[in-house]
Amino acid sequence: MVLTGDNFKEFITSDSLTLVDFWAPWCAPCRMLLPILEEIENESDVRIGKVNVDEEEAIALAFGIQNIPTLMVFKNGKILGKKVGFLPKKAIMDWLNSLK
Repeated sequence: MVLTGDNFKEFITSDSLTLVDFWAPWCAPCRMLLPILEEIENESDVRIGKVNVDEEEAIALAFGIQNIPTLMVFKNGKILGKKVGFLPKKAIMDWLNSLK
């Protein structure tokens, strides 16, 4: 799901585990992460949203995003964890499972 200033808060306040990918189209590691996140979303109960940091600078600033890709996990509006940089699928799944 594409996240914007209009839907971001509602998305992260879900009582489900919610992963937000802060990315940009020009970022090669971000593009490499895209199919991995699609697989995770299809294979798990984790909700995944994407914030384009070029288009949604206010959200990126509010969360102190300085490097991309940055993955943040939320539940009920609280940050449960944050990872910066490309990660393989297994590493992301292990991380998500540790946060459940």
